[in-house]
Amino acid sequence: MARVTLAQWQMLAAVVDHGGFARAADMIHKSPSTINHAVHKLEEQLGVRLLETVGRQVRLTEQGGMLLRRARQLLEGADALESVASSLAGGLEAEICLAVDQIFPSDALSYALARFSERFTHTRIQLFETVLNGGVELLRDGRVDLMISGIVASGFLGEPLVTVRFIAVAHPEHPLHKLERPLDLRDLRHHRQIVIRDSAQRQSSDYGWLKAEQRWTVSHVATALDMLARGLGFAWVSETRLAEMLVSNRVKPLPLTAGAVREIPIQLFFRDADGAGPATHALADALRESVSLCRGHHQPAASAHAMVSTDTSATTARER
Repeated sequence: MARVTLAQWQMLAAVVDHGGFARAADMIHKSPSTINHAVHKLEEQLGVRLLETVGRQVRLTEQGGMLLRRARQLLEGADALESVASSLAGGLEAEICLAVDQIFPSDALSYALARFSERFTHTRIQLFETVLNGGVELLRDGRVDLMISGIVASGFLGEPLVTVRFIAVAHPEHPLHKLERPLDLRDLRHHRQIVIRDSAQRQSSDYGWLKAEQRWTVSHVATALDMLARGLGFAWVSETRLAEMLVSNRVKPLPLTAGAVREIPIQLFFRDADGAGPATHALADALRESVSLCRGHHQPAASAHAMVSTDTSATTARER
């Protein structure tokens, strides 16, 4: 049996969609005889009657309806394939690799990706959720096109996106809160600190660890938040991640005499801004827009800050 073609299915679909051979011919710019011949040839090749005449109109048989439904999936897939090929021919990237430090506000990231997907439906995104030097390592290895990080990548030019505030917190019933007095570094060192692991494979670091006698190291901020809510330790966590937990009193700011709040400037880096394609630049634009629109959406209630010192002199911008 000779193989049927997409063109034959397209002509059958046109006949059905436009109510006859003559109207279909006008819409797809083919002669009625050409369409008639293609449909009858299709029926012969399949050995199935696809159309039947009812009065002056033609309509699908039951078997024709089932086959056309499946054929439309093929037609849609072919259209999508041609669209992707056209985009690639015009220099549009098939895939973008993006490294984003976990301290970047999650609502801003989601907003940016949603906006990007509205325009670039065929471009795949490879998202790497990194910590500290992990994103820098991916950028230097040429494995990502864009990176968002609070770590400065030497040899690359970054542009400021947003400043993220970190707050030292623990469960309200944690022994540190039971002291009911201002705390200093000596107090913290006697209790378990929860630290997010640097995701770099070669040059990881212990930024933010206070040499506490006990330390639990985790790979994701969500795990740290769960441990904090269970009273298993203290940690510095980004303000946007803490917002709901502060309001619901599942965690409480530690009354430190210094270093209770840390501010980390987040930057956007291109692997090669000049060589980046239109989709990569569009994603960067969406990320810039997202931080301006989402800024302030998750500010904790004022009461949540009542016990937080804003003295950051004892910390560095890169500590967690």
